Amino acid sequence: MSVRPANMDIEPVGRSILLASIHDLHEPPTHLASAISTATTKSTERLHIILVSPSFDVPSHVGDVDSVAEPAGGISHTEWWNDVQRLLTFVYVQATKVAQDTGRVLMDINVLLQGTKEHLREEILQDAERIFHVPSQDPWSPPLPTSSVEAVTLHADAHHPHAPIPSHGPADPPLPPQYPVAALGGTFDHLHAGHKILLSMGAWIASRKLIVGVTDDALLKNKANKDVLETLPARMARVRAFLQLFQPALHCDVVPISDVYGPTGWDPDIQALVVSKETLPGASSIHKHREEKGLPPLRTFVIDVISSTEASVDSEDADVLKRAKMSSTFIREWIVQTRLKKM
Repeated sequence: MSVRPANMDIEPVGRSILLASIHDLHEPPTHLASAISTATTKSTERLHIILVSPSFDVPSHVGDVDSVAEPAGGISHTEWWNDVQRLLTFVYVQATKVAQDTGRVLMDINVLLQGTKEHLREEILQDAERIFHVPSQDPWSPPLPTSSVEAVTLHADAHHPHAPIPSHGPADPPLPPQYPVAALGGTFDHLHAGHKILLSMGAWIASRKLIVGVTDDALLKNKANKDVLETLPARMARVRAFLQLFQPALHCDVVPISDVYGPTGWDPDIQALVVSKETLPGASSIHKHREEKGLPPLRTFVIDVISSTEASVDSEDADVLKRAKMSSTFIREWIVQTRLKKM
């Protein structure tokens, strides 16, 4: 593999990989902002951003809902919930904003988490045209794969620590590191960064299975620009493909739903529910329904940093988050307006 330093004159390619290491999950990786921007600018169709850290090493004990010990070789996925969703949000927002600013609203951007003992999977490498690499002094910094793909070196920005992020502390009572089965739901039209954060965090806390309910077409008749809304099979297929990319070892059930409950309305094997702030009322309905049916209660995990109007990230990043329009409504409107301009 030939490696050369970055040059802003390099020609864009369709499909790229950005490979970088993460030092500290307690704060956003601001040192990668320029590298993310360059990799996004120089990719036209798809960008896989692969973040490597010993924190993402596979735990030695997973799936025991009664265990509260931090798993050896990794971190407690429930205890580090806020830190990981903050990491994903920062990276997705940086890349999404650049893609939108350059007119590539439909660009496929995926943020993947990789342990230090893993190698880049062949299915990720096979059609990549370029690998952007951010060198690190860490002894576990990811090596470049031995392949014929062009490699370009990008340098990290100077590290400026953010203000300390308030710690929520351990839960009382303590939570298990992961739950065997977690569930979430949504429309997942034109799968975008907000969806991918939700799906990623569901896969993050599930050790055995993730159930994803995808809203049936019959419930979407009142959606704006419904003529460009993707079909149910297309939306389900994209959810499956993303989860296979993010966590291939996890069993994922992607099912159509025709009400707010889906499988959570009858399945006693689910232990955790993942929702966004906007869908918290639905979570309340699910909890009430399960109580009435005599089903075990669910532990609810909230994604609270993907709203287009509010953010619980650091103040200096909040404005960027608000301007990165991560919504299916925005994407459908963009598609309609783009088509009109071509007429």
